Amino acid sequence: QPCTYPCQCPSQPLQCPAGTSHVLDACGCCKVCARQLGELCSLQKPCDHHKGLYCDFSKIHRGSGICLAHEGATCDLLGKIYHNGESFQPTCKLQCICMDGAIGCIPLCSDDLRLPSPECPNPRRVKFRNKCCEEWICEEGSEENRFETAMAVFRETPAQKPELNNLQENCLVQTTEWSACSKSCGMGISARVTNDNPQCRLEKETRLCMVRPCDFPMEKTKKGKKCVRTPKPRQSLHFEFSGCTSSRSYRPKFCGSCTDGRCCTPYITNTVEVEFRCPEGDFFQRKMMFIKMCSCHYDCPRDNDIFLATYHRRMIGDHV
Repeated sequence: QPCTYPCQCPSQPLQCPAGTSHVLDACGCCKVCARQLGELCSLQKPCDHHKGLYCDFSKIHRGSGICLAHEGATCDLLGKIYHNGESFQPTCKLQCICMDGAIGCIPLCSDDLRLPSPECPNPRRVKFRNKCCEEWICEEGSEENRFETAMAVFRETPAQKPELNNLQENCLVQTTEWSACSKSCGMGISARVTNDNPQCRLEKETRLCMVRPCDFPMEKTKKGKKCVRTPKPRQSLHFEFSGCTSSRSYRPKFCGSCTDGRCCTPYITNTVEVEFRCPEGDFFQRKMMFIKMCSCHYDCPRDNDIFLATYHRRMIGDHV
């Protein structure tokens, strides 16, 4: 169909299935739900290029094609083989995709954490019949127990009990250290739990992390030294995440390597908001880890396996 300008897009927000990208149509006007592997596609209904898919017009006529994946390795999960670019649901709680031999999944159920708070003194997750995901319910307790459970999170003042409408002032901020990066090279995810919010509610918080680029050249160690702990790239670089590029360039520190069998991982880090711009013209901000110091140790992570990792080392974060 010919493009008409100015652009006229539906006023309703776009509703796409979980794990499906929002991409621009051929006119560069409106966001549409990207077509997935094996689905029919056209200029107005493009394939999900974030997953390495393209529209092959050679097999179907009249301006339509079929979404195919660029050549890549298949994935094996519990004995079942998935093709490169194929989306699948191993359980009702996960939506996964095979990308060149690696499996990435997004949760379809929220994994939020709730500890006692004044408005919900006895939180409990309950499995309802005919529903996949568990849901939180708040059980009512006695007025006396209500404030006893809240004391774990709120300051105990002898003069008065915490007022429900003054949560932030009475809140004792509790924050865990950041978890280890989910990938030993390339872009990964790190997480922590904090109640530093207006509701004083313990919630999971994530940030992007990169211990080192996968093609990072390892520097030669000086004579008598066994590790290059925290090298910097010679040139500034742009970060890439989900097909989008950071608006500005950075010269971050990375973790080096050891010649004596030890691993080199982040030890002291801080968190910075990084803006990413996408080919479709969108932009968004994500928190990202920046390394200040790395340490060498024998508690090594397994090779890039987020499902089977026994690696529990933590990073000390947000040091000014």
